[in-house]
Amino acid sequence: MRAPRRGARDVTRVVVAIDSFKGSIAAAEAARELAAGWVSADAGAVVELRPMADGGEGTLDAFAAAIPGARRMPVTVTGPAGTPVDASWLLLPPTSGDRPVASDRGSVGVVELASTSGIELLGEERRGLDADTTGFGEAIVAALDAGVDRLVLGIGSSSSTDGGAGMLRALGARFTDAVRRDVVPGARGLADIAHADLSGLRPLPPGGVDVLSDVSNPLLGTRGAAAVFGPQKGLDAAQVAAADAALSRLADLVPDGASLAATPGAGAAGGTGFGLLAWGARLSPGAREVAALIDLADAIARADLVITGEGSFDGQSAAGKVPAFVAELAAGAGVPAALVAGRIAADADTAAFASSVSLTDLAGSSAASLADPARWLRAAGAALAR
Repeated sequence: MRAPRRGARDVTRVVVAIDSFKGSIAAAEAARELAAGWVSADAGAVVELRPMADGGEGTLDAFAAAIPGARRMPVTVTGPAGTPVDASWLLLPPTSGDRPVASDRGSVGVVELASTSGIELLGEERRGLDADTTGFGEAIVAALDAGVDRLVLGIGSSSSTDGGAGMLRALGARFTDAVRRDVVPGARGLADIAHADLSGLRPLPPGGVDVLSDVSNPLLGTRGAAAVFGPQKGLDAAQVAAADAALSRLADLVPDGASLAATPGAGAAGGTGFGLLAWGARLSPGAREVAALIDLADAIARADLVITGEGSFDGQSAAGKVPAFVAELAAGAGVPAALVAGRIAADADTAAFASSVSLTDLAGSSAASLADPARWLRAAGAALAR
C-alpha cells in the first residue's frame, strides 16, 4: 500500500463503498462492520463510509449514511398486497457542508420501490399477476407534495409486472376498459385496458426525475420484463405469456409506446422503467448516479485504499454492478481497490482488485457466512488491514 497523500504518514485513509449483501445484510450496516474490523487491526486509520447501491433494496440507507442532513420522511402507502405499508422517502438538502449534494436549485427526494412496492414486503408470498406499484407512486406523490426540486428513484427488487401502471395511476393517470371502468391492479388488469389517459399526470419537478437501475432489458419479448423477471415473482409459463401480452397492450395505448418499450431499461422492475419513461423520467445506470450523489469520487481521491463488494461476485458482476464501477473509479484516481464478497464464483474476474476476500472462505461455508454476516465482515476488514 502506498503512503497516504495527505496528513501524517502513519495514518491510512480507507473508503468503504460496498453494496448490500442481498437477503443477508444492508449496505450501510455492511460498511460499518467492515470499518469496525479494519479499525480493530489498525486503530489509527481514518475510515470513511460511502455505502453504495444500484437502485434496489438499501438505496435509501446508502444515501442516508453518506449525506449529512438527509432526513427520512415517513409515509404510509398501499403495498403490493393491497394493504397499508409504513415506508419512508428521503429528503436530501441542497448542500452538505459547503458543497452541493445533488442540485444547485433545491432539495432532492429519493424514493425506493423496494420499500414501497418491493418483493421483500410479500415475505414468501408471490402475487403473480396481481401485485402492482401503487405504493411506489404514492411515495413519489408525497415527495412532490413536499416541493422537492428533483426526484431520484430506485427501482430494484420489484414484486410486480404491471408496467408501472399502479405508479402512474397514483400520479394521476387513468386506465380503463371498453366501458370506461377502471381496470383492476396488476398485470391482470392490463389485459382489459382499452383506454390509457395520461393527461392528468402530475408534472415532473423542475430538476426532473432520474431513475436508478442496473437493468437494460426492454419491456417486451424474450428479454422483456415478464419473460426474464416474471418467474421470480410467481408467474408460470402461461402467466408469463399473458403478462407479456398485457404489457404489449399497455405499450400500444401509451403515446410513443412502441419506442419507449424498446428503450434499454424499460423492462426494469416489471416494466416500471417503461411507466417512468412515459412520465418523462430519465433512466440512468444506478451505481454511477449513486456515486455522483454521495460524492464518491472525491472521497476516493483522498484515500489510500477503497473497499467495495457485494453478496455474490461472479462473471456477471463486471456488467455495471457496484464493485466493478467502484474499481473503475479507484483505478482512475490511482487508488488500489479491495473486494469483499459473500462468495466469489469460479468464473469471477478479480483482476481489477489488489486483494479479495470471500466471507464463505473465511467462515468455512456459505451457510456459516450467511448466518452471521456481520461477524465475517468484521473478520474481512481485519484481514485486509493486516
